[in-house]
Parts: sequence; structure tokens; C-alpha cells
Amino acid sequence: MHPSSGAIPSQPALRLVAWEMTRSCTLACRHCRASAQKGPYDDELTTRECLAVIDSIASMGSCIVILTGGEPMLRKDIFEIAGYGTSKGLRMVMATCGSLLDQSSCKELKASGISRISLSIDGIDAASHDTFRGVTGAYDIVVKAIDELKNAGIEFQVNTTITRNNVQDLHGIYFKAVALGAVAFHPFLLVPTGRASELTDQIISADEYEKVLHQIYELQLERKIQVKPTCAPHYYRVFREREKASGRTVTRESHGMDAMTKGCLGGQGFAFISHKGIVQICGFLDMEAGNLRSDKYDFGKIWRESALFRQVRAIDNYHGKCGKCEYRRVCGGCRARAFTITGDFLGDEPQCLYEPNG
Repeated sequence: MHPSSGAIPSQPALRLVAWEMTRSCTLACRHCRASAQKGPYDDELTTRECLAVIDSIASMGSCIVILTGGEPMLRKDIFEIAGYGTSKGLRMVMATCGSLLDQSSCKELKASGISRISLSIDGIDAASHDTFRGVTGAYDIVVKAIDELKNAGIEFQVNTTITRNNVQDLHGIYFKAVALGAVAFHPFLLVPTGRASELTDQIISADEYEKVLHQIYELQLERKIQVKPTCAPHYYRVFREREKASGRTVTRESHGMDAMTKGCLGGQGFAFISHKGIVQICGFLDMEAGNLRSDKYDFGKIWRESALFRQVRAIDNYHGKCGKCEYRRVCGGCRARAFTITGDFLGDEPQCLYEPNG
């Protein structure tokens, strides 16, 4: 059943917020969504503004808040912000390049309630990782940061952006993450926005994309650590196809979070906040859903009333095959990739070769 254009789709619960604390960064990664560099950047949210945003998010219930950037550790008030979020019942985590993690900063992160750190490893060895990150010694920085996190008792996960240069090393990077002691491995499928718009030659084809999703499924079967693909919404179609082929029906009772998690969460359980307080469905789709400053730091109001959020939640109204695919409610296609490549954020997922039965 397709809702009319005036229908208001159901409002999902907020599960996850990625918050760009600053756009300043110590690296210049080739794939950076924000095209981040050293900075400084003008007009970033102040400490007082950040605390007001946390109050609003916390009023909606408990969720995970990812403090990201740029490099969030460049903010002098980062421990205060993290601690305040923890005191309000939010699960505070952080994405960092690791260059500013030492014994002292890790101790402060632990005290502020940061429960997990994500670090990126994008190559099978130091040379390939450093080339991708644009800084000699970047790999050694990550390894040192991991040692500091272990000593502080903070768990960490490894994120990997999949491109033509490292797609053949996916298994090797996964087992490296396991060996280093990561609790999770999150492979990201490249979305060509920001500085990554210059990496169009590094985007894997739809056929290769499909093969990677099957490889990720097989890595999940290793059950050594959690494996969660990101910016790869049609993984959840592949997951169900593979489980069905093995004689298993995917249900909440049998598969837990794997059954409940869907593909593109942008505006549907997930939102992004920029360093200036602009709210988006995700960091890769540069379209404004609301402005926290002009909305008096009321995140909940934007979450409930944003026209953009309502559009992406009306999945049956998506264009092309995404709007009629029988897997649309567990996949939804990447809205940012659709916009970047086709110009239509409600259009087909360009990197999906599946043809719907409907």
C-alpha cells in the first residue's frame, strides 16, 4: 500500500546520533566526508550549545551518541561534553584517528564515560593504510592508540572503508582487527562525498559490491567479533537470502539484532549533527533537515517535524526499483549514494544489482 503524498509516516525511535564535534583534523584522508583539514573552522557550536543539544537528545530517551569529526579530541571541552552526556543517560562513544590518545587522555575518556572508541584501519599493512590516510606513520598511530585504550580498559572497534585498492584485503583486515583485540569490525562501503568525490575510480562496481556483501556475511559466520557493514544497506537483503538458503528464517527470536537492524538508517533511527548544528539524515547526504540554533537546540522537534526526515521515512514513495523492492523495509538503499550519483535522494541505489520481484 502506497501512502498518499500527504500521509505522515510513522516516527521511529532515535537510536543513534553521529555528532561532528569539530571539522578540524590532524589528518587529510582521501575519503573524508567532511574534507576535513587542520582548521580552525569558524562558528562551531560552543560548550553551552553542546550541553543544550545533549539535554534535548536525552529528553527523547536513551540512545548512542558518536562524538566524531574531523578529530573530536581537538576540542578542549570534549571530556566535559562526553561526561555530561553520560550523566544524562546517553551511551557516549567516539570516532577518532587516535593521534591524540595517550595515557592521560585515555584516562579522562574513561572517566567521562566513553564506552567505545572506533579507529580506522584501511590497509593490510602500514604502507597501504598510510597511503590511504595521507600521513606517513598513521598506521603506527592507530596501533599505539590501541595499546593505550587496552591499558585504560576502553573497548574499541575497527572501521574499514572498502575501495578498489583494499577490497581484496577485506578478510586480512578483519583478522588483523581480531588479532589486535577489537570487539567489532565495521566495513564501510565508500560513499563519494566530500574529498571522496575525487575517488570515483575507487568505487567498486555493483557486481563487486554484491561479492563484498557475501564476504561480509561469511565473516559474520566466523563469530570471532561482531561484524556490521555500514553504508551497505542491501547487505540485509543478502543476509536474508543466505539465511533462507541455509534453511533459516530470520526472526527477532532467532537472530536478535541482526533481524531488527535495517539498511539505511538515515532519518530512521539515525541522524547526524554538523559542527555548526545543522541536522542531516546522515553525514554523507549534505541536505539540511533542520538547524539546532534556529530551532532553539530542540533536536526532538527536528526529528519529529522535519520535512526531509518525513520524506526518507516514506519508503513506499521511493522512486524506481527501490520503491517497489520487496526488501525495501529492511534495506531502503543508500540515500546519500543515490543523491551523489543520480541527483535523486529518493531514487535507486546505484550500487545494487538486485531486480525486485514486485
